[in-house]
Amino acid sequence: MPISVIALVILTTLIAGKVLVPRFMMHHVRLANAPDRPRAFGRDMAWLAIRTEDSEAVADALGLTGLRPANWSSGIGAIYDPEISAGLLFISPPVRGWTIVAGESLPVPAGAPFLDKAAPLLKHLGRRFQSVQYFASFPIIDFFAWARMDEGLLKRAFAIGEPGIVWQLGKITPEERRLGLVYVEVRGIADRHGDLGGQLLLHPTEENVFAVASGWSFDPLGLENFAHDPGVGWIADAPRSWRPERARKVA
Repeated sequence: MPISVIALVILTTLIAGKVLVPRFMMHHVRLANAPDRPRAFGRDMAWLAIRTEDSEAVADALGLTGLRPANWSSGIGAIYDPEISAGLLFISPPVRGWTIVAGESLPVPAGAPFLDKAAPLLKHLGRRFQSVQYFASFPIIDFFAWARMDEGLLKRAFAIGEPGIVWQLGKITPEERRLGLVYVEVRGIADRHGDLGGQLLLHPTEENVFAVASGWSFDPLGLENFAHDPGVGWIADAPRSWRPERARKVA
């Protein structure tokens, strides 16, 4: 089995395995609707940053169901709860002109033989919102990704896992260049210096994801430092259509 398939299966198992927990256990999360200020998140997580203050429009565009009011503290807590986080999303109240959608259930960019569900989702949202950004950081399988839609166009998309680059569209952005990232895949070479100058960086890190996010919009790890009015968002159920799916072979 190709390594890329194994990596995605591991991620899918980590997420889907928790679906076995009955949904009636949701009360254990103790969702709260008392307005509070932004909470930090980002590690071991995927999220969208959408340029709009209309959080309800975001939920509608994503086709989300089962919306329950949740403030920042309980919403972020729910998507990190190992017992019930699978299949859940947190839709934040507006923060500095952006709405955040966070959860392990967001589509993960995947190479063959899986269907690409991340790019179609971004393009769908890009038809309704001026700017849509996607980020993912799952160090347990060395998987990191970032992408952005601006004015309806997919300007940049990048994802890398242990087997290598699985998503590479558009030109490298200035924010990426400032990090000194070199997207060159080299096999079996350690501590080698190449013609590009300096040591080849063979694999981005989680900190690179946050740095790109900071350059494009904001670093979610720093949300608690924002001076922002208290608010309430939602916890929602992710569409089943987002789940990983193998592409059908054509004879």
